[in-house]
Amino acid sequence: MLYTGHNIRYKTVLDIDEFTIEQGHITVLLGPSGGGKTTFLTLLNKLISPTEGEITFRDKPINDYDSVALRKEVVLLQQTPYIFKHTVLDNFKKIAEYHDLSLDEDKIKQLLNDVGLDKNLEDNVVNFSGGEKQRLALARLLYCHADVILLDEPSSSLDETTEAFVIKKVVDYVKDNQKSLIMITHSSAIAKQYADKIIKIKQGRITEVIDNE
Repeated sequence: MLYTGHNIRYKTVLDIDEFTIEQGHITVLLGPSGGGKTTFLTLLNKLISPTEGEITFRDKPINDYDSVALRKEVVLLQQTPYIFKHTVLDNFKKIAEYHDLSLDEDKIKQLLNDVGLDKNLEDNVVNFSGGEKQRLALARLLYCHADVILLDEPSSSLDETTEAFVIKKVVDYVKDNQKSLIMITHSSAIAKQYADKIIKIKQGRITEVIDNE
């Protein structure tokens, strides 16, 4: 089992009796805005810790993991990602340094193509649109080759056609490389199309779990 949680409380935002998330699956968090989905997601890489209860990661209490080491294994793309200054290549250099990776420009170009970002490595990111920054951040994340990918509405700045293209690319990457994906989306259609499991969250509680395999 990838994650388990028991009696999870976070301030007044979350009140969850239990949950499980399987290794190698695509798990989608679905529900209305303000329901606690982002809070739930950020618990999974120790960006925050529960007020009460225990989360385990690979059968070990998540609080026993070093936070920096865990976040190299469990990478999070937030809805408004942080973009480093200067060029596209500079952004990948920062990620490569953090994750102790070599810099492979051919691989970077392929990832940019995979997420539909038509930019050169020397292009300055200062004038990128919100959607372009989101796709750059997604390509950076895939470059990490982490075991677990957490996505908070990764296509919120994209039009519907680009959204479908980007999500399919991410799902294909996860399946081809035997990774685990936990994703928040506003789209029931995307959840039904790609998820192995759908966890519905409303007003801080899990209201339904749907096995969609």
